[in-house]
Amino acid sequence: MDKRLINEIEHGKKIKENAEDIWGWGTPSGKVRAERRSDLLISTANIKNTDYCLEIGCGSGLFTEKIYNKTKCKITAIDLSKDLLELAQKRNLPVEFIEENAMNTSFSNNTFDVVYGSSVIHHLDLDLSLKEIFRVLKPGGRMVFAEPNMINPQIFIQKNVPFIKKWLGDSPDETAIVRWQFKKKMENIGFKNVNIFPYDFLHPITPKFLIPVVFKMSLLLEKIPLIKEIAGSVIIYGEKA
Repeated sequence: MDKRLINEIEHGKKIKENAEDIWGWGTPSGKVRAERRSDLLISTANIKNTDYCLEIGCGSGLFTEKIYNKTKCKITAIDLSKDLLELAQKRNLPVEFIEENAMNTSFSNNTFDVVYGSSVIHHLDLDLSLKEIFRVLKPGGRMVFAEPNMINPQIFIQKNVPFIKKWLGDSPDETAIVRWQFKKKMENIGFKNVNIFPYDFLHPITPKFLIPVVFKMSLLLEKIPLIKEIAGSVIIYGEKA
């Protein structure tokens, strides 16, 4: 098995007891961020209840649950980690959870209306994962992902300084997204109407009493040229012609 896959499986074992805390979704501000992220994924890709969706890297099922509850779409959710899939299955959703390698899935060509995910592509080989997403999407299908923004100063340090990367609980192979480079990759593979935009200045450790103020400030900063480029995350969207 490829070393990257082994690393990700081992990473899932290490974090299974407190995965959502490690990912920053368990804090008061993390919960606000998760709600907004799921809303952005849905609105950006116009996910409807008639869509057949593939979620890549479902992890504990946090976003599986949010996307399903808000859209009632049909979802197949995959992850490489048995340990994280066990957490997701405990949510008792009407979703098919499958252990799969997102870079080489078992699905037929042109299967899904939407392929989506939260903080997963940066764990994968970027080119292989994009080619696989493109393959399994139906013509006219949409992909939408939320990923860490490499231009953000904290994320740049976290992804590129090995001892900090390990200390903060990252897996060895994960990186982050430089949006103009990633857009070129998508267009080279064949995606159309590609739109990648930075967002989110609300940090997971923001104290609860400051969340309303920081959230409003975040929305403002996201509109300011240059400043918005250092936001914490990017939303990635593209269509298969």
